[in-house]
Amino acid sequence: PEYRRRLAVVFQDYQLFYMSVRYNIVLNLEEDPERVRKALAESGILEKIEGLENGIDTSYGRILYYHSRDFSGGETQKIACARAYYRDSPIVILDEPSSALDPIAEQKMYENMMASAEGKTVIFISHRMSACTLADRIVVLDHGRVLECGSHAELMKKNGRYSELFRMQSEHYIEGEAEEAC
Repeated sequence: PEYRRRLAVVFQDYQLFYMSVRYNIVLNLEEDPERVRKALAESGILEKIEGLENGIDTSYGRILYYHSRDFSGGETQKIACARAYYRDSPIVILDEPSSALDPIAEQKMYENMMASAEGKTVIFISHRMSACTLADRIVVLDHGRVLECGSHAELMKKNGRYSELFRMQSEHYIEGEAEEAC
């Protein structure tokens, strides 16, 4: 139990349960309505949920409930992140937390995560190199081995694998912008 209290985890293959948004966030913890709202706000979906007829009491999963709602991939990912925010654990692990989000929602999610993570250890696993620029410390792994470790600036100066991957991804964005302008 102590181990579970110290960790808040959002896995890449997160699941929502066929119950209300409120219970999907609270799960087996003591319920605090204000904390639920705060977690939804931090994950960027509070406005959407409050706009639903039953708000946080909206049931998830039309397969079981007639008056329930199915959410998009990005919306379910935000609810799963709200679950982690609600736990308020000192260690947060997010595995590809933005894989179903558009770039604007992704940026907002990372800004909120960094703001709410003050004084916490946050480990996020990502293949989107732009997200790494927000991290205090980046660890580059290859087949379970640590290749490099440092800040974004330090790793870019090293001109190693991280720098190569970062430039490779950013190059495609710049090329794409140039092609769209034509």
